[in-house]
Amino acid sequence: MSAAPAAPASLPKGPRRPMPVQMKIGLVITATIVVLGLLAPWIAPHPWDTISIDTRFQPPSATYWLGTDEFGRDVLSRLLMGTRLSLALGVSATVVSLAIGVPIGLAAGYFGGKTDEALMRLCDVLMAVPPIMMGLLVLAVTPPALWKVALVVGFVYIPPIARLARSVTLSLSREDFIQAARARYESHAYILFREILPNAWPPLIVEASLRVTYAILLGSALSFLGLGAQPPSSDWGLMISEARSFLDRAPWVALAPAAALCLLVIGVNLLGDGARELLDPRLKSRAKGS
Repeated sequence: MSAAPAAPASLPKGPRRPMPVQMKIGLVITATIVVLGLLAPWIAPHPWDTISIDTRFQPPSATYWLGTDEFGRDVLSRLLMGTRLSLALGVSATVVSLAIGVPIGLAAGYFGGKTDEALMRLCDVLMAVPPIMMGLLVLAVTPPALWKVALVVGFVYIPPIARLARSVTLSLSREDFIQAARARYESHAYILFREILPNAWPPLIVEASLRVTYAILLGSALSFLGLGAQPPSSDWGLMISEARSFLDRAPWVALAPAAALCLLVIGVNLLGDGARELLDPRLKSRAKGS
C-alpha cells in the first residue's frame, strides 16, 4: 500500500505590517476605559448611589478624588459605574445596526435592479431625518428607558452600514472567486454569507468602531434631554444634564463625565483609524509603493 502524499507546504506569508501609532494609542485609551468599566463595582471608592447631605458639593480631595455632587454622591464612583452604561449603549446599538444594515446592503449590492433601488431609497428616506430628531420622535411618545435608546440609536445608523455593505458587495461581486461560485451553481445564501461577507468584514469592522462613538454621543445627548437614562442612573449624559444647574458652584460634577466622554470618543476614533490603515488594501498598496 503506497504511502499517502505529503501535505503541501504552506505558502510563505508576507511581512506583517506594524500596528499604526494611532491604533496603539487608541487601544490603550479604549482598553483602559473598558477595564475600568468592567471592574467598576469592585474599584469604586464609594457607593455610587448613596445620598449624603453632609458631603454636598465637596471639591476634589484625597477622600473624593473628583468631588461630590448635589446629593453628596462621589463623582468618581458614579463616573466608573456610568462607563458600563455608555459602553453597553454604544456596543448594543452598533450590533443592532450591523444585524439589520449588513443583510440589507448585501442584498442590495448582490441582487441589484429593483431590489437595490427599493432598499436604497428606503435608506435615503431614513438618512433624510437627522439622528437626534429621529430619537426625539420615537422616545418622546414612549416611556424613557435605556434599552429603547439602544434600539433607536441602532435603527438610526442602519442606513450608513447598509450603504457601506452595498458598496463592498458591488466591488466583490466582480471578483473571480464570486464568478467561480456562480459557475458551480452555489446558492445565493452561500455566496452572500460564505463568500462575500467574510471578505467584507474589514471595512465593516472599521465602520462599526466609528459607529460605536456616534452611538455613545447620540445616546448621551438623548439622556441629556431626559429621554434616555433616568435618575438615579449614572449615565454620563444624565450626569452632565443634572450638573448644568450649578456649573458656577461645582463645575467638577459636569467636567468629569464630559472629559470621560471626550476621551472615550477620541480613543475609539483613533482605534478605528488605525484599524482602517491596517486593514484597507488600498492603503497597504500605497505603503508598499512608497
